[in-house]
Amino acid sequence: MTAYKSETNARTVIALDAMGGDYAPDEVVLGAAAVASASLNITLTGSPDEIERCLAGADPESRQYLKIAAASEVIGFDEDPVKSVRSKADSSLVVACREVAEGRADGVVSAGNTGAILTAALLNLKRIKGLKRPGLCAVLPTPGKPTLFIDVGANAEVRPVHLLEFANMASIFAQDVLEIPDPSVGLVSIGEESVKGDELVLEAHRLMAESPDLNFYGNVEGRDIVRQVVDVVVTDGFTGNVCLKLMESTSSLIVEEVKKAASRSLMAKIGGLLLKKEIVAFKKSIDTEEYGGAYLLGVRGLAVVCHGNSSRKAIASALKYAARASEQRLINKLEERIATLVQT
Repeated sequence: MTAYKSETNARTVIALDAMGGDYAPDEVVLGAAAVASASLNITLTGSPDEIERCLAGADPESRQYLKIAAASEVIGFDEDPVKSVRSKADSSLVVACREVAEGRADGVVSAGNTGAILTAALLNLKRIKGLKRPGLCAVLPTPGKPTLFIDVGANAEVRPVHLLEFANMASIFAQDVLEIPDPSVGLVSIGEESVKGDELVLEAHRLMAESPDLNFYGNVEGRDIVRQVVDVVVTDGFTGNVCLKLMESTSSLIVEEVKKAASRSLMAKIGGLLLKKEIVAFKKSIDTEEYGGAYLLGVRGLAVVCHGNSSRKAIASALKYAARASEQRLINKLEERIATLVQT
């Protein structure tokens, strides 16, 4: 049975797949060591020998808040998600999910095979009662304040009621974890007018407009996603995944081109030095590693899906936000909201 965060329990435990990711286990383990504390305990799942090797240079103070749960297998990026999760019951990813399912941890973080993470979370943690589809929610680091984007890959095909569920779950995450008061919600369409869009969007628009718990703004276009027109952007997983990858590549391209431009001539170098502080601030404002990864909302225990190339900074960020979600009793609040939707 999944352990839910108690209001009186000050200690949060997050299970971390130490073997998942391009730079695992070194970067993953060091990311955990950077944030482990009396209030945030971390269970590292994977090869004990490899994990201990990585911890050799870690701060002894943080070491006492790190625990190892042995796992003899690893799921690779090229493996079939469903088959690998079912056949590799002792993989670091599945063991991490079991830590949550059996009540020893409050959430799971992994930078491994995305499909396998989603599969393992669904099979082990199960859906919230009454929920039709969990959604994968990304935090877009837009300048000023973040924007939540759901679904970014868990559901390629959806129905209007699924989009309504996504909107409600992301709104709670925005309010309680990111501390955005009364978050506004926008539905991705081909035009701002309520009559624009296909049958899916038209019906989802109606459901969201009638939902008493949503601060529904209306339709938003692709150009509005990163302009902070709304706090939560809702779409299907196919569209969301394409948009997310386009935005991430565009952000990194802009930063690379600015760096190149600042070194092309003596005047450019002088200008670059004068603008260094502002450029660094801008880079940080669009840094995807600030929030660690995407959050699978709708399963009975928080699951965080990190990029395969996550650095220790990204892993540390994911752990911190997973802990904050646990401290805010996010899963309980999602259950309460879904129960309300089921009754209406």
